[in-house]
Amino acid sequence: MGYGPFELGILIGEMPKRVVVIIAGSAIEDMEFLRQRIEAAAPEAVLCADGGARYTHALGLAPDLIIGDMDSLDDELLRAFKEKGVAVAPYPVRKDETDTQLALIQALAMNPEEILIFGAMGKRLDHTLANLGLLMMGLEKGVPIKLLDEGCEVFVMAGTATVSGEKGQTISIFPWGGEARGITLEGFEYPLEDATMTLARPCGISNRLTAESGRIKVDEGCLLVIHYLSIR
Repeated sequence: MGYGPFELGILIGEMPKRVVVIIAGSAIEDMEFLRQRIEAAAPEAVLCADGGARYTHALGLAPDLIIGDMDSLDDELLRAFKEKGVAVAPYPVRKDETDTQLALIQALAMNPEEILIFGAMGKRLDHTLANLGLLMMGLEKGVPIKLLDEGCEVFVMAGTATVSGEKGQTISIFPWGGEARGITLEGFEYPLEDATMTLARPCGISNRLTAESGRIKVDEGCLLVIHYLSIR
């Protein structure tokens, strides 16, 4: 008798990670990238922030929830999702939260071990900054959150983190939410030991992995890490 990955994980004591995927409405040009990343994540749920539902439609997927003010989603497409039994949570256009924030609140309520957000880094700098700020919600709740697009992944960290990739990939690091102290970088072209970073002194730009992984540690404060997925 054979066992699938889930059953085998139970037998050896390794349960699959509980992942929730959020798809926001910024431009996603490489749909195959999105498909592959969703399949690899095997998420417990896929939540769409308003117009992000366009991408699940293009992939032939039915999301578990569409949430937001629905100002970026075609009425006919929204009706088609409802007919398929997709849950919809409409909000007024005039509200304090962004649609992506509303989706993230719902995702955190599901007690996941990781949240992946696609379509959150587009041409609108204000929206991108807002979505980068949302990463702090995960840090406060103890749930890792990543923003991903075809070119990079972005996350916020405190304490210690390992970045895995390919030798030569670019990693940029910023202090996030104030000064960051006691920064140590190992496995990078430009290592650091017990360094301090401020936004006024961006010394963490364009570092590179010297192996398949690099270790980042910060003693005080937190860091925004941008990991480019190709070698530049």
